[in-house]
Amino acid sequence: MSNAILSSRALAKSYLSGDRCIEVLRGVDLEVAAGESVSIRGESGSGKSTLLNLLSGLDTADRGALAWADGPALADRRAEFLGMVFQAFYLIPEIDAFQNVLMAARILRAPGAAERARAKELLARVGLAERATHLPAQLSGGERQRVAVARALMNSPKLLLADEPTGNLDEHTGDAVIALLLDLCRETGTALVLVTHNVAHAQKTNRQLFLREGKLSHG
Repeated sequence: MSNAILSSRALAKSYLSGDRCIEVLRGVDLEVAAGESVSIRGESGSGKSTLLNLLSGLDTADRGALAWADGPALADRRAEFLGMVFQAFYLIPEIDAFQNVLMAARILRAPGAAERARAKELLARVGLAERATHLPAQLSGGERQRVAVARALMNSPKLLLADEPTGNLDEHTGDAVIALLLDLCRETGTALVLVTHNVAHAQKTNRQLFLREGKLSHG
């Protein structure tokens, strides 16, 4: 795939459990094109989150190769290259929604007027302009996840990884978050890898994959 924004070859990962070696991933090949949305489903414990941790560079594979946009997957590229959305939101409870979104920019530089304007724009885009000064505890679960989506897009990443982003939400709210996530990625040209157990959500992506026995196959 000539325009691949993410490319993995034969990624493998094992863990020790007592005297047993558990082989979670057994050679994962994946290419994601710029602007493409890809969903990954799999049984509980199949290694979906492990795979996202490898693709994000948060963990290291035992074997295999990973590249981001024709370059190496290096920690100092992560904040600018990719954004992440998790099931548990991971907002900082002591600061408001606006500052949580802006926090992503602080990883790269001291935020200026342009960064502050972008944070406000993103909060407006996710429907939370009027909630910008609210702390996470003052927001609903769906609102917290929308803040997390805005934060993930703060640095205009080329790739967004979402790990069960609707897992803590009711069905209606989860559907709305997925629709928003896909709309924003289409608007910005950001590639999306979505790990989900929800078949309906998976079917809204350009390509559906299934993780079984440590390898990816077409869902």
